[in-house]
Amino acid sequence: MSDFLVAEKRAREAAGSADLAVARRVIRAEISGLESLAEALDGAFEAAVDTCAAARGRIVVAGLGKSGHIGRKIAATLASTGTPAQFVHPVEASHGDLGMIGSEDAVLALSNSGETAEFADIVAYSRRCNIPLIAITGGARSTLAAAADVVLLLPAAAEACPMGLAPTTSTTMMAALGDALALALLERKGFSSADFRLYHPGGRLGRRLLRVRDIMHPEDEVPLVPPDAPMSEAILVMTAKSFGCVGVCATDGRIVGVITDGDLRRHMGDSLLRQTVGAVMHRNPKTIAATALAADALGVMNRFAITSLFVVDEGARPVGFVHLHDCLRAGIA
Repeated sequence: MSDFLVAEKRAREAAGSADLAVARRVIRAEISGLESLAEALDGAFEAAVDTCAAARGRIVVAGLGKSGHIGRKIAATLASTGTPAQFVHPVEASHGDLGMIGSEDAVLALSNSGETAEFADIVAYSRRCNIPLIAITGGARSTLAAAADVVLLLPAAAEACPMGLAPTTSTTMMAALGDALALALLERKGFSSADFRLYHPGGRLGRRLLRVRDIMHPEDEVPLVPPDAPMSEAILVMTAKSFGCVGVCATDGRIVGVITDGDLRRHMGDSLLRQTVGAVMHRNPKTIAATALAADALGVMNRFAITSLFVVDEGARPVGFVHLHDCLRAGIA
């Protein structure tokens, strides 16, 4: 290798090392800010949660610049976790969007300095209309803090930017505080995974939250026979329903057994058709509730190396049927 190529390689390695050092410095600076934020939390945070929970309308989030970008994310997180929210740009608010803020809303304003001039109209409107105002700011003595009903104060923490100018640590703290607020509200309201799926029907997350009832075959498609039925009848039902198995139900409707294609092969002989279902069936078949996650159904199938489950109610009576292919079609796997 020529001296030029050796020098170029060493330069690339040195630049890579320097880049990693910068990345680690930035991340550690932001971690330090988050640790300070966690320590600084006090009763004001509880007051902010109370204010948001009491709002009968929406949480209107406002911010400018980088704080505005964080504000949009906070509004989205609130809305997706059960707290109606929207973002209103402070400048647009001064040109008609104040009409988006209702008397039953609460305003969450983000400004690191607390002296963002563009907030003047939103602040004045909230005071005039008696709309609760929560401020997330680093300016304890700022105009915004003085006007707010609740102040979530960001602790003093150096920005990760070497010039101390680019919002980095401060916006990370704002985002974390927004997440904390959203999840505190989520837990207070008892927001469940079923509620979560209602707001996240698409994508991988939506598929993970599908319930068995969302993908199962209905009760009238479930292959069932009584224990005293002849095997000839069981084979006809298996063939008609095309699931490769048949459930066995007692007189009280409970499922007590199952016969699969494999059972037919193992019992193949001249006497098979003369036997009763009860003599051939496997007892205590694997079942699952309709309210269980579809991913849990797939887990049961994988764990026991089976391809289908009977879906039962609280009395162990069949109400549906789910096959491995149903999980695959729904994108669960």
